[in-house]
Amino acid sequence: MAKQDRSVRTRRKLLEAAAAIFERRGYEATTVSEIATTAGTTKGAVYFHFNGKEEIAQIILGEQQQDGEPALTPQPVKLQEIADSAMVLAERLRTSPLVRASIRLSLDPQAEDLDRGGAFRIWSDFNLAILQEARRRGELRPHVDLAATAELFVGTFAGLQQMSQLVAGYADLPERLSVFLRGIMPSIAEPVVLGALDLSAQRGKHLIATAEQGSDPEPRT
Repeated sequence: MAKQDRSVRTRRKLLEAAAAIFERRGYEATTVSEIATTAGTTKGAVYFHFNGKEEIAQIILGEQQQDGEPALTPQPVKLQEIADSAMVLAERLRTSPLVRASIRLSLDPQAEDLDRGGAFRIWSDFNLAILQEARRRGELRPHVDLAATAELFVGTFAGLQQMSQLVAGYADLPERLSVFLRGIMPSIAEPVVLGALDLSAQRGKHLIATAEQGSDPEPRT
């Protein structure tokens, strides 16, 4: 058991080391040797746990979806879930090196070996499923184009996070995202739904804290 625990810790250290380098230097400039050195281990250890740099990067790319999942729970108003997914990711960007590296890799034009579009497609599909259910429940205005709106959320988030990273090191990302959500929701949601939505900048932080405490977040009424 102790050996297994040590292996898990080593694997995590390697992922965190790679994430720090990917975020700082990008995919192309990162080497396996540098990952090993940063993690305080050997190249042999890297290849024991992973096939190479590409596999490590693909695992880190998956952090965009996986890292925030415990904080996302079904809500009485379906549109709240699309806001929650963005708010939680915004908060994770502020606090998780793995998530920051994941976003960096997604937007790295030199990472040609990676399926960088996968994360965008998965998130767009996730949003589309929420919007489809929201329409079924009567939460959306009749004119809303579901596929286009699903992609609009993803594309806007990508731009907002990049601007926030350059201007404020992600410190103001929840506030920027809140402004966007307050602007877009009235154009897609039925008026009766708007009053039930929590689009505050603190929403993501609250959801994560509640999930870490092991209880369900209290939906806003």
